[in-house]
Amino acid sequence: METNTDYEALGLKCGLEIHQQLDTNKLFCNCPSLLRKDEPDFKVRRKLHVVAGESGEVDIAAAHEASFEKEFMYEGYLDTTCLVELDEEPPHTINLNALKIALQISLLLNCKILPISQVMRKTVIDGSNTSGFQRTVLIARDGFIETSHRRIGIATLCLEEDSARIIDKEKSIFRLDRLGIPLVEIATDAEIKTPGQAKEAALKLGEILRTLPVKRGLGTIRQDVNLSIAGGKRIELKGFQDI
Repeated sequence: METNTDYEALGLKCGLEIHQQLDTNKLFCNCPSLLRKDEPDFKVRRKLHVVAGESGEVDIAAAHEASFEKEFMYEGYLDTTCLVELDEEPPHTINLNALKIALQISLLLNCKILPISQVMRKTVIDGSNTSGFQRTVLIARDGFIETSHRRIGIATLCLEEDSARIIDKEKSIFRLDRLGIPLVEIATDAEIKTPGQAKEAALKLGEILRTLPVKRGLGTIRQDVNLSIAGGKRIELKGFQDI
């Protein structure tokens, strides 16, 4: 609900970052994208070690985390998780169904699809990826959606793998059932000027996504809200669930 706040005078700028799980098998293996509540078949303890990236440089944050020599436990199942999730086997060819859905979403968002895409690695230092990084592919950019207030630009659309599911944060226990589920990550431009516009843009994006095979239910779509006001710094609100 809008208030009497003068958002224009505040210089409010807002952008959305939406992560939507796709209803396919996992992104880099053929395991089902199935979350389970039964007891896991095995548990593996790991320590993540810092390594240099393609530039030859070591990420400062990753080196800092590695200095604590923290131990993580990963739980898995013999019939629905495999060596790819455990980082004991190289990733397989990218899931073509997930890639097709990402391309279809790109078209619906009026994006320019890149002629060549390359799987990239984003360093992850919290233990939620057994490999210490997340695989992501930039699929398209420079799109837009139409709202009643204005046209909102779509900066990028990426296809990436979801992280392992946290089971016990204090004990650093993760489950491998969610790791590798395909996600599309949609980032809007910072062109949203009021809370009402943010709500309409989020609902519009959700409406478009639901025309395609995506997962439904709590936790299958997650959004971050980036915002700032004149003279201030950008603030990111992670996991903003309630429209």
